[in-house]
Amino acid sequence: MISAQTIEGDPLALDRQVCFALAIASRNVVALYRPLLEPMGLTHPQYLVMLALWGRTPLSVKELGRLLALEPATLSPLLKRLEAIGYITRGRASTDERQLAVALTEKGVALREQALAIPPAVVERLGMSLTELQDLHAVLTRVIAATERT
Repeated sequence: MISAQTIEGDPLALDRQVCFALAIASRNVVALYRPLLEPMGLTHPQYLVMLALWGRTPLSVKELGRLLALEPATLSPLLKRLEAIGYITRGRASTDERQLAVALTEKGVALREQALAIPPAVVERLGMSLTELQDLHAVLTRVIAATERT
């Protein structure tokens, strides 16, 4: 029989697992975004694509995939949907015909103004200070870098 004392020191206890905490936190944070993104017609993955493009446009599909850490098979359907709703265009890059370039449309550029309300709304819903969230971001960035080295 397993005692409470054994469980507290158990390295396999569910509540001690980094992967479990990250999975639950990720799922819950993404869920906070859902009602904020719905009026804009975006899913969370589509929002991430738009964030990348609001930072710099046009981007090649390859650059976009690298920035978002997404494979082309995952990125392509996202881009198709964003193009279908009129936020982006896809076409051959003027500098290299072999590359597919993704650019914002006027509608996609204009959507940025509406999106400016999202970060403060998320901070408010989380009920954490901006400093705590910046510290969390820094730690998660280190975790990402560590996992990419393995």
